[in-house]
Formats: sequence, C-alpha cells, structure tokens
Amino acid sequence: MLTFLRINARWIAGGFLLTFFSSFGQTFFIGLSGGELRAKFDLSDGDFGLLYMAATLMSAATLPWLGRTLDYMPGWKVARFVIPCLAGACLLIVFAPSLIFLLLALYLLRLFGQGMMTHTALTEIGRWFAAGRGRATSLVVPGHQAGEAVLPVTFALIAGALGWQAAWLGGAALLMIVALPAILWLFSVERVPMSAADAEQPPHTARDWTRADVLRDPAFYLLLVGVLAPPFIGTTVFFHQDYFVELRGYDPLAFAAAFPVMAATTVLFALICGGLIDRYGALRILPYFLIPLAVASAAAGLVTPVWGVYLFMCLLGVSYGFTSTLVGALWPEVYGIKHLGAIRAVIVAAMVFATALGPGITGALIDRGIGLPVQMLWMAGWCLAASIALAIITPRLRARSRTR
Repeated sequence: MLTFLRINARWIAGGFLLTFFSSFGQTFFIGLSGGELRAKFDLSDGDFGLLYMAATLMSAATLPWLGRTLDYMPGWKVARFVIPCLAGACLLIVFAPSLIFLLLALYLLRLFGQGMMTHTALTEIGRWFAAGRGRATSLVVPGHQAGEAVLPVTFALIAGALGWQAAWLGGAALLMIVALPAILWLFSVERVPMSAADAEQPPHTARDWTRADVLRDPAFYLLLVGVLAPPFIGTTVFFHQDYFVELRGYDPLAFAAAFPVMAATTVLFALICGGLIDRYGALRILPYFLIPLAVASAAAGLVTPVWGVYLFMCLLGVSYGFTSTLVGALWPEVYGIKHLGAIRAVIVAAMVFATALGPGITGALIDRGIGLPVQMLWMAGWCLAASIALAIITPRLRARSRTR
C-alpha cells in the first residue's frame, strides 16, 4: 500500500482533496447551521426539510447533464469551474436575504459540493486505475471522513467565537485559496492505467455499456435499492442532528465529538474494503455491505443513553467504509469505463435524490408525530431486505461480467 501510494501520490492526493472539500455541500456540514437558518427564516423542521429536499432534487435533476462533462474534458478542467461555484454558494448562504436565495444557495451547495466534487474524484479514479482500483478508491474516499472529523468541531469553535456566518466565509476562502490551485496542479497530469500492478492482474472491469443500455438494465435498479440506503439514512441523521440532540437530551458537543469516531472507523474499513475489492472484486462483497448499517439503524432507534450515539457512529463508520469504497469501484466492474462519466452522473443524481428524500420525508413524519427512532427501525428493515435482494442478483452480475 505504501509503495502504491508513493507511486500514485499525485492523483490520490487530488482525489482526496476533492472529497474533503466536498464537505461544504454535504448534509452534515449544512446541518450544523440548521438551527440558525430555521430561526432566521422562521421555518419548522418539516418546512426546512422540504426546502432542503427541493434544492437537492433540483441538484439531482441537473447532475446527469452536468456530470457527463467528464466524458468530454479532463477532471482538472471540470474542477476549474466546480470549485469557484461551490465557493460562491458558501457566500450566498451567508447573505441570502429571502427563502428564494436560500433555496438557490442550498441547490448550488448540493450540486457542486455533494454532487460534482465527489463525482469528479471517483470518476477520474475509476478511469485511471484498473487492478488497483479498490486501493485507489479506498485512499480517496477518506477525504469525506477527514471532513467529517475536522469540520464539525472547527465550525463549532468558529461559530462560538465569531458567529456561524464566519465559518461559511472561511470555507469560501479556503476553497479559492487552497483547494482550487492545489487540485488543478495535482490533476493537470493524466494517469494511464499501465503500471506493473495493472499489467500483472486481470482488472475487474466489464464491457463498456452506454448510459441508455444501463437505464434499460433491470439489475441496475436492484443495485440502486441497496446503494441508495446509506445516503438516505446517513443524511437523515445528520440533517436532524439538532432534533436528535433535543429529543435525547444530549450535549451538542457530545454529538459533534462522535464524528471523529465515525471518521476513524470509516477510514479503517474503507482500506480493508479496498484490499478485498482488489483481491475478490466488488461484486463478491456487495450482498454484505448493508448489514452494519442495519445494525446501526436499529441501535439509533433503540439505544437512548449518550453512549448510543457513539455506538451508532461507530457502526455507521463500518458501513460507510465499505459503502464508499464499494460504490466507487462497483460501476466499472458492472458497466465498464468508456461512458463512466455519464453513467456515474445518473448514479450520483440518484444518490443525491435519496439525500433529498431523507430530510423531506422524515421531517414531514416528525411533524406528524412519528418520531425519528421509530423511523430508524424501518430503515433497518430496508437494509436487511436490500441485502437479500443483492444476494439474489449478484451471481447473475458476476456471470455476466465473465462473458464480456
């Protein structure tokens, strides 16, 4: 792994920075300002959830078209307009004078942060690496966890001293001063998957499907049943963290301190999953990756003491570690790499759509008296049902890949 990292440090570092700085458009970071934004615009949990859902749905509708730009231009050119747009969204959420501008700010944060930053990183890594795709992905996706470990505490400290607006202004400055020049330089050199490791091992890569072929494939929609569970569930908990803290009587700092636990666990299991993928392929792991999330969801619904937060975050980290690496490596193994930008854009749009539904549906249910703990038990059942469906479909997908 150290040799692999040394040889490929340039591209791994660029992908890591993209996933790290995508944090400004991720739900966990936006949720840190949820209370202030609801107070500023006089919104209930359900109102803010519906507004957030609308912005995220707009982002999901845009991604299939914007995301395919990665099939026509290199990643550094895409990053050249994505990063400034994300910085502008950070400024807009601070100075939004009305709900329309708040909706626009949330839309831009979701589109360019959660959507395009992550999409650019994982699409480029999926193309650049073949035999080492699992290891490469497992080293890039911890950028998300680094952001989850560092930024909530940093935000709390800055907001406590200078106000929540200062944290967003600092984020915009960081994107333009640090992220933009660093990522443009690191990605300015293309990598061709022709290393010794790529030559010695047969890559887990399917024949090249077009996006139209993928959308006609029934197996694609069964895969989405499982792949969409982690973003839906994780977004729900992060978005309603203020509600959860009030409901259970937790100290807000105690909840924030659980993010590093999740981040550390995620990184560890992402690296484990990367090695397993390079050895066995993503499809062999697919039926099992939701089981930790099922246990985590059940724990969030049933365990009420404060240590339950850490148990949930630890189990969520196990699930996220497997999910983040698996989802990055799965699609080239099932659908090839020639049209990966267009295909992944649809998948990312679906994941963004799931993150939109999570806050909207659960917020509306909370307003109607169905508490989040009960909903978490429903989500545990979803994970178990999806695992069974994936176990049924995986042998067919493996057989199809072998006949490419």
